Amino acid sequence: MSELSGERLAELRQTFASIDVSGDGFISQEEFLKHFPGLPAEALGSLEQTADADGDGRISFEEFVRLLG
Repeated sequence: MSELSGERLAELRQTFASIDVSGDGFISQEEFLKHFPGLPAEALGSLEQTADADGDGRISFEEFVRLLG
């Protein structure tokens, strides 16, 4: 994360927060589907495999930054 500019990191925080409607610091599958209702199941599965590094079924901010940073 230290390689990102402050502006890019702020942008990612804002995007993350807009998807994390529960405010618990994680993006769940349900939150992704609410934010992206037309997302196909296979795309969601691929996203989870790629982004969910610790396999807990949700995406932390750090995982989100690694994916989109």
